[in-house]
Amino acid sequence: MRTVLGFVLLGALAVAGCSVPEQGPAGPPAMVIGAGQEPDNLNPILGYAPDGSSKVFDGLVDRDARLALTPRLAQRLPEASPDGLTWTATLRQGVKFSDGTPLSAQDVVFTYKSVLDPKVNSTIASRYDAVAEVTAPDDSTVVFKLKYAYSPFAQYLTLGIVPRKAFDGVDVNAAPFNTAPVGTGPYTVSQWRKGDRMVLKANDGHWDKAPAIKTVTFVYVTDDNARATRMASGEFDATVLPPRLARTYTGRAGYRLVQNPSADYRGLGLPSALPFTADPKVRLAINTGINRQAMIDTILAGAGKPAATPISPYLDEWYDPAATFDFDATAAGRLLDDAGWRIGPDGKRAKDGERARLPILYPAEDSLRKDLALAVGSDLAKLGIDAAVEATTFELILKRQKEAAAIWGGGDPYDPDSAAYTLLHSRYSGQPGYVNMTLYNNSQVDAALDTARKSLDPAVRKQSYRDFQKVFTGDPGWAFLVFLDHTYVMRDKWNGIESQVEPHDHGMVHAVWWNLEHWSPK
Repeated sequence: MRTVLGFVLLGALAVAGCSVPEQGPAGPPAMVIGAGQEPDNLNPILGYAPDGSSKVFDGLVDRDARLALTPRLAQRLPEASPDGLTWTATLRQGVKFSDGTPLSAQDVVFTYKSVLDPKVNSTIASRYDAVAEVTAPDDSTVVFKLKYAYSPFAQYLTLGIVPRKAFDGVDVNAAPFNTAPVGTGPYTVSQWRKGDRMVLKANDGHWDKAPAIKTVTFVYVTDDNARATRMASGEFDATVLPPRLARTYTGRAGYRLVQNPSADYRGLGLPSALPFTADPKVRLAINTGINRQAMIDTILAGAGKPAATPISPYLDEWYDPAATFDFDATAAGRLLDDAGWRIGPDGKRAKDGERARLPILYPAEDSLRKDLALAVGSDLAKLGIDAAVEATTFELILKRQKEAAAIWGGGDPYDPDSAAYTLLHSRYSGQPGYVNMTLYNNSQVDAALDTARKSLDPAVRKQSYRDFQKVFTGDPGWAFLVFLDHTYVMRDKWNGIESQVEPHDHGMVHAVWWNLEHWSPK
């Protein structure tokens, strides 16, 4: 199959030739992007672009190329009281939504209160567990009262702000706004044909600066090979590709290959409810028996780093380089022996008549997760584990979370709390959605994450995250595999491109085009 797809891609490249396809008549600067992900909706309340860089909305704060927080709708960075329980933001004056409505502090209050409303199906409500109250003493001031001191709270104020009046008498979950939004951002939504494309138009009345690129079209193509082919044929100005496909453009005239670091992990979630992986020794054996470096060298073509926890090496203040798993198949076998899972005459392990079985699921259209799943399955098979690999959907993966492992992705480079807390704390075990999908439960991990979350002392936080990483690598609830570098192919015709350490999400927002509103044609 790979050979056939390779010939398809090479054929497309041959048709496209060695240079960029000819351009049509000149017009207002426009860009077409081949995106691998399509949002479910465009409402920040429901979870759209919560970490900033939205093209349609602005948050109170945003991030620069170095990921430092910068004021956005706030005049300056929000200020915390000495006890860390009160955060105050003063709004920038003169900001209007794209429909001409002035921004008010009441819009900010409505946005955050709606996220926390139990009647609203927000996928990001858990991010704001610390919030007790949001108020507006006047039209320019927003005050957040917290239940406990929460040092990284400002990191969560990147959420886009919506106009309150758009939801008068309307159910937020089903509002027309969710697909035809109004924001304060540098672009507006001109058209959205679900499953196909979204067209953004420059907001020439933007309070900051009107974008030079006047039209941006995101074409949604989930299949990696299809995006590569359509990029080669000249349909796209830029696209995201797995490293091995992206490398086919190396040295090609008129194209630019971009490789950005990220905190985006891929990992094998190990179900704690499955009898085989309920044993910590088995989970440790699986982690020890996986050859992560081989995955990086082959599947990622060198574009990544090995992972052991969800805390990325790019979170250098918090990352513990000692928290690793050295590949040792012999040691992994001994751990399985010690756990009672012994090799039989057929080369397969069993215990008390039960086979050592761990199905591995991955989303069918994701070629990278498929390759990782196959590599993991191969490594585990060498240990005598029946690790059949199956393609399916995210919905079915969640339904089978107690009976099968799965290749998941996530992570961000902003703060270890957002990377680890909802993923591994036992309070989220069994809750719906993408939180603690493996039902992991370790009281020492809980204690370390709780201490780090609530302390205002950087030294205490740092030690708590070191404690967390040490405990977790002794009792892993996942087999975190790799942190990816995100790779892109672009037509070499734009100025303003800046590298940024990226999170998991790199569809419309946190990709190489994260600051597209500041780009200009060469």
